[in-house]
Amino acid sequence: MFSAHYVTPYISSLVSIGSTPLGGDNPIRIQSMTNTDTLDTKASVAQCIRIIEAGADYVRLTAQGIKEAENLANIKKELQKAGFNTPLIADIHFNPSAAETAARLVEKVRINPGNYADKRASFEEQEFTEKEYNEELERIHTRLLPLINICRENKTVIRLGINHGSLSDRIMTRYGNTPSGMVCSAMEFIRIFRAENFKDLVLSMKSSDTAVMIEATRMLVGMMQTEGISYPLHLGVTEAGEGEDGRVRSAAGIGALLSEGIGDTIRVSLSEDPENEIPVARKLAAFYSRDISTTKPDKPLGYKSPSSNPEILRKINGPLVISNMTSYRNINSTVYKDAGFSVNLDTNEVKRTDSSSDLIIFSECPEKIPDDVLLVLPYKLWFKNREDERLIPLFSPEAFYTSTFRSGILNILLTDSHLNIEHLRKADPSTTLLIFIFDAEKERYSPDLFLNQLEENSLNFNIILNPIFHEFDIEDLRIKASALLGRYVTDERVSGISITNTGRVGFSELTSLAFSILQCTGARITRTLYLSCPTCGRTKFDLQEAVRKVKEVTSHLKGLKIAVMGCIVNGPGEMAGADYGYVGAGNGKVHIYRGTVPVLKNVPEKDAPEELLKVIERDRSEKNQSKIL
Repeated sequence: MFSAHYVTPYISSLVSIGSTPLGGDNPIRIQSMTNTDTLDTKASVAQCIRIIEAGADYVRLTAQGIKEAENLANIKKELQKAGFNTPLIADIHFNPSAAETAARLVEKVRINPGNYADKRASFEEQEFTEKEYNEELERIHTRLLPLINICRENKTVIRLGINHGSLSDRIMTRYGNTPSGMVCSAMEFIRIFRAENFKDLVLSMKSSDTAVMIEATRMLVGMMQTEGISYPLHLGVTEAGEGEDGRVRSAAGIGALLSEGIGDTIRVSLSEDPENEIPVARKLAAFYSRDISTTKPDKPLGYKSPSSNPEILRKINGPLVISNMTSYRNINSTVYKDAGFSVNLDTNEVKRTDSSSDLIIFSECPEKIPDDVLLVLPYKLWFKNREDERLIPLFSPEAFYTSTFRSGILNILLTDSHLNIEHLRKADPSTTLLIFIFDAEKERYSPDLFLNQLEENSLNFNIILNPIFHEFDIEDLRIKASALLGRYVTDERVSGISITNTGRVGFSELTSLAFSILQCTGARITRTLYLSCPTCGRTKFDLQEAVRKVKEVTSHLKGLKIAVMGCIVNGPGEMAGADYGYVGAGNGKVHIYRGTVPVLKNVPEKDAPEELLKVIERDRSEKNQSKIL
């Protein structure tokens, strides 16, 4: 993970996108993208208006061909007649002629360095000598000149939108399909624009993997700071999905960068109606506003979580989830169910599931403790019942420091920003967990200060972050908790999370949210992981319905990563980490992928979900058979 964040504040240059400036000290701008056919003027205008009225500062439309690019003029004209002057952005892939046409008509054009002057990636190595590589760069330079001149003449801004899923074969051969490859792709184009003295650029580094998106953006910022340049940055997680997962994945990735003062405009990519993206983006921008991000610590963040959990928790594959149930007066089956356990209502038998909390904190000791449960009790109460190895003591650091009785297996210390670091000197990291509790609104950066303090004192404990929220709306909680906790989990700086909320959100939802944050950041996979794009004018089938059907037939599977893509622009690349892909191939047709390789082509849409399931089941059967042999 690139670690140069927080070293030097990133202040972007200013660009004027129509009447709405971007960068500098302007507010974080919000945008979305239509999913209508750009040739359908009426539908596109209607959707643009819904997006604008939801609060967007910019609206993007796909222009896959010259006809679509030309029709942007009609869409813009109708919007202006209706009283809307929101800047429009043309989204281009593979077609420089469409970009050149659109650049005369709208305020901004997005091009993809991976396919603007290069063919669609084949994911095959293309070896170049140094001379041949430089000749390729000259060819790209020549191909960009018409667009540069048109944009200069029309005062049109260009976004260089680098996607992890659509790097060129040339870049991937030399740098790999990596954050480094993304940065090198961006810098090649930036240097061409700088050579032509064209400054109206916006940059984005997108991936469906939050860790890749965060690392690539940080690397790009570091590279630009080294070269003394600073373009505005567009943030987004591609193929984020829908529902809770889409919001959690987007908030974790975008929030990590906003928390560091990085980002000038954001787009939340949900597989839903595009106007649904705007409230999510606005809440994110408000949670890590420019004013708040200026209060972040200046010291680089280097603290890393220990490589393993204490022995009793070592079987858990990934960060821990801890549930604080001390507010419950009676310990019954509801408590365990809220903590993610399976409860048989007839027998009250409690069983662990993949989504069960690893530890539950109680304020009293139940008469009967289920076999699959580890309970944390106040240390004096634990001492009275210490024969039961399912019980773990909870201390304040002060009490632990002075106590004469401790567990030889696991001790948990509950602390906050008022910690006296000396009280940790007697703690053994191999048998100690620290839960750091803080107010999510008032002490947003206190975990950074706490972790820095541990590092400065050469202390390395497993840390559980426990923010306290005060939310009455589950969506608000999902966005804020993911934005706050996602970066610590992604950077592997903590060993687990626990979420407390004083508002009206159920305990079961807190448990589910904690696991969703770990799932969507790739830190701990407990169920099938779905990626799905937000769809656009290139999509030729009902993607939202496709996502629903694919989930319906595959949700019983565990540990798989399945991608549902509207088209093949970014599909194969973004599926590089997916086990299977379901990709739109034309009107009502779908390609089924295993990894990045298509195994079934042009499957009728109505049959595609079942065909995908058959491929998965066949692969699993063959894998099991090979194990037997």
